[in-house]
Amino acid sequence: MAGHEFSEPADRKRQVADPSATPQAAEEPRHSCDPAFRHGVVVGFDGSTSSERALAYAIGMAHRSGSGLIIVHVANRLPTTVWAGCEPPVFVDVPDHRTEVLGLELACADYLTEVPWILVERGGDICHELEEVGREYSADAIVVGSTHGIVGRIFGSVAGRLARRAQRPVVVIP
Repeated sequence: MAGHEFSEPADRKRQVADPSATPQAAEEPRHSCDPAFRHGVVVGFDGSTSSERALAYAIGMAHRSGSGLIIVHVANRLPTTVWAGCEPPVFVDVPDHRTEVLGLELACADYLTEVPWILVERGGDICHELEEVGREYSADAIVVGSTHGIVGRIFGSVAGRLARRAQRPVVVIP
């Protein structure tokens, strides 16, 4: 089955009518999602070897449970200023054409014909965005690959941070 790409800015907000709130109150949007992917399997994917292993495991997991696969690519974000200790840095989304390339690669992949899948692009903190997509789709699990290398050892791995804060099962694939 062919996949579909949804691009949703992580920082978009809308006004919500609430009689007990002030007129300027804004709430995080509740993104609409395809009901066919409710209770599916969320997998973080960036094209790396560890994310490819996580994707392979997530495909099998979704196939066995008869659910859809929500593939999430979190685009790069960079600080616009150097943090001098007085104000936190401001982050901006960097144009990331990698999602388009990944989407084309996934659409041509034979191994994704076993399960219905979609590709969701987000910008921001990887852990937060994976958990947010999991919440939006009421996912049964989040699958991620383990981080190898010096960056993971210094700043903590995505898998470790996600496992500590997630509200649903996290499967870490070595």
